[in-house]
Amino acid sequence: MERLYVWTPRVLSLLRVIAALLFMEHGLMKLFHFPAPQPGAPDPLPPMLLAAAWLEVVGGGLLVLGLFTRPVAFILSGQMAVAYFLAHASQGFWPALNGGEAAILFCFVFLYLVFAGPGEWSVDAQVRKRP
Repeated sequence: MERLYVWTPRVLSLLRVIAALLFMEHGLMKLFHFPAPQPGAPDPLPPMLLAAAWLEVVGGGLLVLGLFTRPVAFILSGQMAVAYFLAHASQGFWPALNGGEAAILFCFVFLYLVFAGPGEWSVDAQVRKRP
């Protein structure tokens, strides 16, 4: 198990990057219909969804880079908590049935990043290494 431990900071970076890319996709779908329009999203987007989409694209991009990871992850975790309770919880109790599984997972992955940090492969880590 000790051989796995040395990879922890790198795998944390992979978790951060992959989660952020998947998160960005939601914003890109809302804003630019890329790679396709967001299913069920109204056109034009109401102000709350427009703000959410920009948070997803810009915040996701910052997380991909590992720049300002902890504060950005905190904001995005909160965004996903709000999204779950506003858009999904009213559709029923079970996340698998109300479509809220992704919101819950993003919420807790981002909350984890608040405490764990960005990992070894990040701009934040490089800035810390500078003398």
